[in-house]
Amino acid sequence: MATVKPSTTTNIGINEKNRAGTAQLLNHLLSDEFVLYTKTRYYHWNVTGPRFHNLHLFFETQYTELAEIIDQVAERVRQLGYFAFGTLEQFKKTTRLNENYGEVPSDDDMIRNLMEDHETIIRQLRTDLEKADENFHDTGTNDFLTSLMEQHEKMAWMLRAHLQ
Repeated sequence: MATVKPSTTTNIGINEKNRAGTAQLLNHLLSDEFVLYTKTRYYHWNVTGPRFHNLHLFFETQYTELAEIIDQVAERVRQLGYFAFGTLEQFKKTTRLNENYGEVPSDDDMIRNLMEDHETIIRQLRTDLEKADENFHDTGTNDFLTSLMEQHEKMAWMLRAHLQ
């Protein structure tokens, strides 16, 4: 799916080809973040069992943090002079995560699914931050992605702790 460039010129010391490459990888990340946000909300709404209250609040904390990450990723795309994805169709076509459509898993499986999704994003971020720096010469996005990776590592750790 192509990244759409706005009509104005962006002159930030990164050529258009490299900005387009970075914007594309960010839009794919945006899709992953949106799917993870939606799944976390879904689990927040549908968790049951003796740990309901604690997990309901925990999932809310996580989806709130993910909402902020989504906004930051979209704004980074805009800073590069491109438009951020914003439709469910774009997110669905470009995400690397699975939604588990129609399934309401157990509370432990919810936690495990979210942890695995965070770990998938972490692994992808490691690849993307290298591409941003080495292929697209965008140290700003590299730094941004490093920070996001650290946030996802913390969120994955918190999920993992619930399973131990």
